Amino acid sequence: MPENSRTIEDLLSIVEKNYMNPDVDLIRRAYHLANEAHQGEKRLTGHDYILHPLAVAYKLAEMGLNLNVVAAGLLHDVAEDSEVDIEDIRKNFGDDIASLVESVTKLKKVVYRGVDRYVENMRKMFLAMASDVRVIFIKFADRLHNLQTLYAMPVHKQERTAREALEIYAPIANRLGMSEMKGDLEDLAFQYLFPKEFDWMRQIMETKVREKGASVTKLIEKAEQILRDAKLAHVEIHGRVKRLYSLYQKMQRYQNDISKVYDLIAIRIVVEDVAECYAVLGFIHQHWVPVPRRIKDYIAQPKPNGYQSLHTSVFCENGDVAEFQIRTREMHELAEYGISAHWRYKETGVTPQKNLHWMEELVVIQKELASKSDFLEQLEVLKIDAFKDRIFVFTPQGDVIDLPEGATPIDFAFAIHTEIGNKCTAARVNNQLVNLDSALKSGDIVDIITDKNRKGPNPDWLKFVKTQHARSKIKDKQKHVMGAWLRNVLPKSKTKL
Repeated sequence: MPENSRTIEDLLSIVEKNYMNPDVDLIRRAYHLANEAHQGEKRLTGHDYILHPLAVAYKLAEMGLNLNVVAAGLLHDVAEDSEVDIEDIRKNFGDDIASLVESVTKLKKVVYRGVDRYVENMRKMFLAMASDVRVIFIKFADRLHNLQTLYAMPVHKQERTAREALEIYAPIANRLGMSEMKGDLEDLAFQYLFPKEFDWMRQIMETKVREKGASVTKLIEKAEQILRDAKLAHVEIHGRVKRLYSLYQKMQRYQNDISKVYDLIAIRIVVEDVAECYAVLGFIHQHWVPVPRRIKDYIAQPKPNGYQSLHTSVFCENGDVAEFQIRTREMHELAEYGISAHWRYKETGVTPQKNLHWMEELVVIQKELASKSDFLEQLEVLKIDAFKDRIFVFTPQGDVIDLPEGATPIDFAFAIHTEIGNKCTAARVNNQLVNLDSALKSGDIVDIITDKNRKGPNPDWLKFVKTQHARSKIKDKQKHVMGAWLRNVLPKSKTKL
């Protein structure tokens, strides 16, 4: 299998294409230092090591990230693998690039090589992400190229690297709204962890694309004609083939019934503004009958990771069902690149980001854990809270609450406010009273009923709550109540001598 080779000329070419007035000299200088530092080094593939930082930097430039990030991508292994240190990088490239390289160097070995080492590096990863999320972009590009060349690794390392990508890096990319990166990481890991299932999904997609290709092309042509007749300018329409791992997950949910998967090939329509999104939805529904309960408005109610789009599934003339996704150019870039889109084409500075509360919560958890053994005990909880598939439920006022799959009304209550959780006595989901241990589903509208006279949460709730936040708040209240009881009882039980 050939190395995904990039040259310095390839990198400079995409930089000049993607950036306005780029500092090409910065990229050349970073390349020359990296090339000298890695002189004589080889990867397990047998290729010169410099191909790896070039591939990382190329991916970052392809994403349109700040050129400081691209330069840091070229230099990300220099400080660890050569005599060049962080101070040398700081002297030649400034504080920002040096800081990025230093942070990535600390994350270099987030691997399962002994408990202590793994724990400490997991801590570093969470802390680095919260302090500067650009660090994780470099780490994504680094891990992506490692997965692309995983064939050269021993089998046990292939499994470990792929599992980390699937269980940690891809879910983080998803939480950052980076669907393109998430899909790449998942599919590359999928073929090593589940090779038989991977081949099965690939065969299904190849067959279905052959079967549906002609009809999808006709559908796109008809949609283009409809929108031309409607005098809509600057409209882009293209097909999108479903990712293999995403298809595998959906097939599992539908007991391997491919007929229930409507979005094998989705049609994306990119327009100028939000008003045109809704206008296009109307035109689509005038010409094709929508499938009931398959219209999703993520523009009015965006997903917590920032994703916005209109989705609708329609019945076609041949009896098939097709999915249309309608969005603006800005929404499209956010859907593909997620939070990294905020840095696209910006040459200076770092913009403060929204929707990073979950990262901050991770950092708080890390600081609260007293020992390495505590960290390991809580690692599965962290995976549930931060990495597991998310559900998006609503307050009666329409606010979106982001929770892990399997979360209960109690988790929801504490996510809104600690006192709502402490005073919770019952819950209505979609106007129906439910048990407090009921699992919520995406789209549920949850109304928490409270009693102001209630003294605190029920300790039995610890048996079913899913989030670390709810669990810690219940325990905190228990400690407070017990402390108050002891202060009242102990003085009365003192014996006089």
